[in-house]
Amino acid sequence: METKRIIVIGGSAAGPKAASRARRMDENAEISIYQKASDLSMASCGYPYYVGGFFDDRDQLLCSPAGVVRDSKFFWNAKKITTHVLTEVNNIDRKKKVINFTNLTTGEKGSASYDKLVIATGATARRPTVPGIDLKGITTLQSLSDADYLRKIKDEGVIKKAVVIGGGLIGIETVEALHLAGIDITLVELLPQLLTFLDKQMARLVERYVQSKVNVILRNGLAAFLGEDGVLKAVKLQDGTEIPCDLAVLAVGVTPNTKLAKDAGLEIGERGCIKVNSFMQTSDPDIYAVGDCIEIPNLITNKWVHAPFGDLANLQGRVVGENIIKGNVAKFPGTIQTGICKVFDYAAGSTGLSEQNAIKMGFDNIETVVNASLDKPGFMKGNLLITKLIADKVNRRILGAQVIGPGDVSKQVAIWAMAIKGKLTVDDMANADLPYAPPFSLAIDHSIATAHIMQNKLQGLYKGVSSEQLKERLKEDKPIFMIDVRNPGEFEEMRLGIGERLIPLGQLRNRLSELPEDKSIEIITWCKISLRGYEAALILQANGYKNVKVLEGGIAAWPWNREE
Repeated sequence: METKRIIVIGGSAAGPKAASRARRMDENAEISIYQKASDLSMASCGYPYYVGGFFDDRDQLLCSPAGVVRDSKFFWNAKKITTHVLTEVNNIDRKKKVINFTNLTTGEKGSASYDKLVIATGATARRPTVPGIDLKGITTLQSLSDADYLRKIKDEGVIKKAVVIGGGLIGIETVEALHLAGIDITLVELLPQLLTFLDKQMARLVERYVQSKVNVILRNGLAAFLGEDGVLKAVKLQDGTEIPCDLAVLAVGVTPNTKLAKDAGLEIGERGCIKVNSFMQTSDPDIYAVGDCIEIPNLITNKWVHAPFGDLANLQGRVVGENIIKGNVAKFPGTIQTGICKVFDYAAGSTGLSEQNAIKMGFDNIETVVNASLDKPGFMKGNLLITKLIADKVNRRILGAQVIGPGDVSKQVAIWAMAIKGKLTVDDMANADLPYAPPFSLAIDHSIATAHIMQNKLQGLYKGVSSEQLKERLKEDKPIFMIDVRNPGEFEEMRLGIGERLIPLGQLRNRLSELPEDKSIEIITWCKISLRGYEAALILQANGYKNVKVLEGGIAAWPWNREE
């Protein structure tokens, strides 16, 4: 049997995964990886945590699960895969099935032939073309060398002020890393919110928490970097504000590395990334592409998206490794765009569609609810979770979920991700059979309780109003009666302070005379998480009040200042 020659271009995540899977499928294949950087198989999602000092051994970013550094020696000894580091592939000759490359250390040029080729060239951090972009002290957090640079800054402790530009996943994680280094941080975001995968109310809650740690500036973009003698001294914003700093970190997204593919005449998709089919095959049947350089379908909208996530890159690499050996037998169907990030002692995660994206994509029959509760009982030191759930009103299918808070966000997002992937309905989730014991969850898990609220809403048993909707209602010249049904001690400690009346739930039935005589007036009830608020609404409805709503998530999910 003729030996297959397999070349992988790119040695970060997807490329080594494809090569390793191919080796497991065929012991005799000739497999080579060409990597422009000096390192292989880097855990790039771990860079912020290395910078922040969560661990000190740099090699852990390069280790296998068994703790062995994945260098060239490891790939040859363990996997019989030849690796060429510090080697740049210059072009692909599809007719001859040859790649041409340059050794960046010696300058020597060479070529290699392939039967099957895998492009895993990843993406590059965006660097906006603004004045001063080349000043010393400006970096990204995309490469291991970036992480080394920032970790050195942390360890030296000389820099005192930094600006992070971009309020997405990497920006937030970088803010935490630098904050742990004792650096005074300003986070700048051009858009009106952080973490655009969240809806506004949820993002606002995260923003309030981040503001308790660092300075946050929204709706203001980068205009220029200011320096002296080639060294950064300040960041200038679009409104003219100048922020003195010794360090600036750009976290404004990534651009897929598609030049090799474009120059080789491979098809580029509508998102500007390499176009692949479900087998991860490009327009050339002998060339596959994986990772951050490709676009894939969103399984809910059927639209093509760029989803540069490390877990997806590894899954795609596994599919390709099998297909280049066995033929196209494995498929990667697409993504529902599940993500999570650590935000100091909080986490923020989402899966599926946000409300704003669902509307943008033409889903015009959606319903949403917000649920706030603990992740496990108070006697087990439970922590708060706030979930926003999006569902289709007609078929009741779950479309998206967002979860934030200090509680076990990852577990909740994972539950909703599997529900969406499995095309489950709200009713399916209302009786989900999940593991329960007090150290791990409530008897009715937070996710199931969220499904119950949605079920009640879809059945007309519950009328909710979001914090944003209530805020808008307060601007209108219409009568509205608001009731906080907590106890007096809770009310004195903290309240919204927007004109609400305190009537504790246990007293409500005996104090109905204090309510407006007009039973059609809008009444909104709440408590800390609005469980008692819901019970109060049912009491009022039973007594003839026709327009009663519950503030979803209660005080816990109120994203603006409260009166204390």
